[in-house]
Amino acid sequence: MAFRRRAKSHPLFSQEFLIHNHADIGFCLVLSVLIALMFEVTAKTAFLFILPQYNVSVPTADGELVQYHYGLKDLVTILFYIFIAIILHAVVQEYALDKINRRLHLSKVKHSKFNESGQLVAFHLTSVIWCLYVVVTEGYISNPRSLWENYPHVYLPYQVKFFYLCQLAYWLHALPELYFQKVRKEEIPRQLRCIALYLLHIAGAYLLNLTRLGLILLLLQYLAEFFFHMARLVYFTDENNEKLFNVWAVVFVVTRLFTLTLYILVIGFGLPRVESQALDPERGNFFSFLFNNILFSCGAGGSTGTSRAVGSERPPLLLAPGSKPSCSRGTRVTMKTEW
Repeated sequence: MAFRRRAKSHPLFSQEFLIHNHADIGFCLVLSVLIALMFEVTAKTAFLFILPQYNVSVPTADGELVQYHYGLKDLVTILFYIFIAIILHAVVQEYALDKINRRLHLSKVKHSKFNESGQLVAFHLTSVIWCLYVVVTEGYISNPRSLWENYPHVYLPYQVKFFYLCQLAYWLHALPELYFQKVRKEEIPRQLRCIALYLLHIAGAYLLNLTRLGLILLLLQYLAEFFFHMARLVYFTDENNEKLFNVWAVVFVVTRLFTLTLYILVIGFGLPRVESQALDPERGNFFSFLFNNILFSCGAGGSTGTSRAVGSERPPLLLAPGSKPSCSRGTRVTMKTEW
């Protein structure tokens, strides 16, 4: 299975060989795990890579319900889906972005930014649809009290845990992609900050049993990010088309207002009213008066500050907005200059 057309062969195990064939290598590793499912001796180990672990039967009024908690074996599952993400990244790049790039004849700088936004548009759109489906089916939108009631939420439904594992796998796969895609050195610090912020907040919500709040915040964040990168893609195809930036500005403000409101509601009013206020990591209870004040101070004190330009870093996932992003003519001229 070849993802890239190669004009010449490279020495085996060389740097260029790894860069040009990383998706093929990942596909072979994934295929070997899938083949292992066919044999009884290796099937148990293969399931460790593919399926979420640590399932337990929780008694309910309607019977027993299978739910999950986290553990070290999750790292093995995340590793498997990192290779899945690498393969999907190569598919989007080869069969969509590269074909469009050939028609646009972009400069090297714009070419790099176009590829970045193209990948993130596909990811954010998929994540928004998936996350919306999860929060609706689990009733987190129809019943906002469920975001803090019965905390700690140690046991997770299958789709919630699988969603978090895939999110962690995607952002971890973005680290080696900086090397595989030969990202320019001046772009690496900005992208590393973005990846680190997403990993910090997603892993934090997962490990601190704040997964329900994390799902809603991810939905709002990804929605704003989708419109931003979509606007950037449209700009590359037609520099006179700036309407989507106005749409993004409105969506950005609305999502940040919802984020701030939800953060204050859950961290400021919901969690302080839970029955157990003592820090108890063994039971999964990481909430305490001191911990809540730290969380609330970080969320309320943080600010995205200025408008989001192409070269600026992404706003933190759980931080509240400081001001409305400016989409004035001067700002758009600045954005054009940076692009």
